[in-house]
Amino acid sequence: MHAFSSAVVAHRVQLRATPVPLPWPAHRGAAQRPQGRRLTPCLARDKSQKGDDEAEPEFVELSEEQLASAVAALAAAVAEPEQGRPVEIIEDFTNFSPDPPGHRAGFVAIIGRPNAGKSTLLNALLRQSLSIVTHKAQTTRHRILGILSEPGYQAVFLDTPGIVTTKRNKMEERMMAAVQQAVKDSDCLLAIVDASHEPEAALAMIQPGEDWRGPPMAVLLNKTDLLEAEELESLAAWYKEHCRAQAVLPLSALEGRGLEAVQDWLEAQLPEGPSMYPKDIVSELPERFFVSEIIRKHVFLQYMQEVPYNVAVEVTTFKERPGAKVLVEAEIVLEKDRQKGIIIGKGGSALKQLGTAARAEVEEFLGRPVYLSLSVKVREGWRADAAQLNRLGY
Repeated sequence: MHAFSSAVVAHRVQLRATPVPLPWPAHRGAAQRPQGRRLTPCLARDKSQKGDDEAEPEFVELSEEQLASAVAALAAAVAEPEQGRPVEIIEDFTNFSPDPPGHRAGFVAIIGRPNAGKSTLLNALLRQSLSIVTHKAQTTRHRILGILSEPGYQAVFLDTPGIVTTKRNKMEERMMAAVQQAVKDSDCLLAIVDASHEPEAALAMIQPGEDWRGPPMAVLLNKTDLLEAEELESLAAWYKEHCRAQAVLPLSALEGRGLEAVQDWLEAQLPEGPSMYPKDIVSELPERFFVSEIIRKHVFLQYMQEVPYNVAVEVTTFKERPGAKVLVEAEIVLEKDRQKGIIIGKGGSALKQLGTAARAEVEEFLGRPVYLSLSVKVREGWRADAAQLNRLGY
């Protein structure tokens, strides 16, 4: 058996991911089948020990016996650190434990008008932030996939952009196409309504047709913390009378009230089937995607009027560096040259403020120090340019 001494602290035991098809209900079609990851323990030989700080590490696959030896050596190194070098242990985070009999799983689309609270609901259900939440409407542009796993079921959420009736550019056309595709892909629908702002008018956008053959739908009357008890009772009764949804559920996503009723409804409506993703992950999207969303969130929070709606964020570099901060380089993409001065500010003050605020949240999200470098780039009319939209992931 290959033995490892405590010098293994100069290396790292890592889990290398290989794509594998996950269990998948036959009725969903092979084309939509997601890819999981099989994790193989490897020894990462750190090339930086040879003076090349930017070099990618080499990986050597370990047998079970070699892994046991490496873990034992790591334990010894933790007890007696060698030359002050930190020990890195990467925990196996994937759980493919068998599902119980009668387990349910499926896709759940969250739809509604802008600023109704869709992203707040997703974040509340998952108990962490995956979607942008600000006081401004229409901040969600992508179809965010979040995964809620409980012992008896797994709900894969699709948080969609807010429904708009007038599409002003190609980007908004694609955003609404994402909403339509999410509805087609879903096994359940959650239609969220802002109960505090013209709730009756929202019905026209979410009302199923008389010949509706789509997935079961529940209407969620959100922001009930802003209503008096009598107002809420009257509104719930009105929706139960006029809406063809299977259920009308009041809640306050911001305060976390009413979430259990939503989860109970989902568990009852989702089709029987195995888990589609490991039970202990909350999204299949890469870290660099969420980093770009965090930066874009702070653009919305810091800048006023229409500027944020003309901005995209592209992470051009996301690099782990052994013994150093994670390197993140991102471009703030604008439509018009005159917006550049607003984003940068006098002497670069506004861009520096943006970078400081975004970096703090990125570090909290990643759980490790980050070196964040922001630059500003103008791409005229990017929201109407199909090639630019493809490049930016829309």
